[in-house]
Amino acid sequence: MSVVPISVPGVGESISEGILAKWLVADGSAVKEGDPLFELETDKATNVVPAPASGVLKAQAAEGDTVAIGASVGVIDPSAAPTARAEPSAKAEAPPKKAEAPKTEEREPKPAPAPAAPDVLSPAVRRIVAEEGVDPSQVEGTGKGGRLTKGDVLAFVESGATAQAAPSPSAPAPAAPKTPSALRGTERRERMSGLRRRIAQRLVEAQQTAAILTTFNEVDLSRVMDARAKYKEAFKKKHGVGLGFMSFFVKASIEALKEFPALNGRIEGDEIVHNDYYNVGVAVSTDRGLMVPVVRNADQLSFAGIEKAIAEYADKARKGAIGVDDLQGGTFTITNGGVFGSLQSTPILNPPQSGILGMHAIKKRPVVVDDQIVIRPMMYLALSYDHRMVDGREAVSSLVRIKDCLEDPDRMLIGI
Repeated sequence: MSVVPISVPGVGESISEGILAKWLVADGSAVKEGDPLFELETDKATNVVPAPASGVLKAQAAEGDTVAIGASVGVIDPSAAPTARAEPSAKAEAPPKKAEAPKTEEREPKPAPAPAAPDVLSPAVRRIVAEEGVDPSQVEGTGKGGRLTKGDVLAFVESGATAQAAPSPSAPAPAAPKTPSALRGTERRERMSGLRRRIAQRLVEAQQTAAILTTFNEVDLSRVMDARAKYKEAFKKKHGVGLGFMSFFVKASIEALKEFPALNGRIEGDEIVHNDYYNVGVAVSTDRGLMVPVVRNADQLSFAGIEKAIAEYADKARKGAIGVDDLQGGTFTITNGGVFGSLQSTPILNPPQSGILGMHAIKKRPVVVDDQIVIRPMMYLALSYDHRMVDGREAVSSLVRIKDCLEDPDRMLIGI
């Protein structure tokens, strides 16, 4: 039987390449069709790619390689016998080494390494070369075809060798002299993941393109906590999912968005886009970074429907299975820093959205109710908004609307 190529699948309309983050099966090992084969990391999510056939894996790309959508990263040989099992290579820059040619008796003098052109350096190597002020032509490459690896450059720096960095458009000279490695403490370097790069890009984009302001308020969650305590067992028994806080906040936010629709819209060029649907993103922290899967048409879902959608995303996050489609199309975002103990913060917009609600830790505090000092479970709320799209009056009024709905949840049920 002929071998079956392993192609990089398409994972979104705007994505043309990804990083082969990890082989889940060792090279030369047997695999069954549909088994998880490798992790493909893009600037939006990490996807697990299954084996296209049963047979023996013959990898042709290494972990850390940038691979184009549709490209082949190896083959599955249905007729081959498995070889001795080995751990997948974790080296980011160097592909699997080919067998060395037999050595001759007479060895010719080893030529000096040719200068490495910027376009043949990997992104990780280019960054280290620029940061350390290293002339790549003075470093001996051990990668394929004499290509420099990250380890080569780091070893050169740690050896104490000095080199005058050659100026190049892609590797500008450092602004200030680097501290000699002997004077620094221990350092560890790791490649920034595609997802982390995308998060960084979007955060900077949000700060540079939107006029972000934040308004604050506080909410008494006594009624919400009473409702959860009263109905949580019956809710779980009937719907098969727990009654959490997030469904209350999603419902309250939708009530505010309906009354103040600018927060649910976005700016495109010189136009304002009004969304007549409510896709609420719920920020989820994962080992790979923050993701914001979207609860679609949340206004049409019951409390149980919202909780089920959130539970499914939480399960996907634990398994690393949140896909690109899960992250697209949001119109408003809710983030809960309170689960990590945050008392107050200013959330950053999730472009191109115009509003994001920040939840925080619930703390019992003394408050005045009907001229009496009482202890209540209080939470600070923060609403960040794009002032180009949303006026201060609308933002403040929206947050007050959310507060009113949470302090009297029955209002959401009867629509007042």
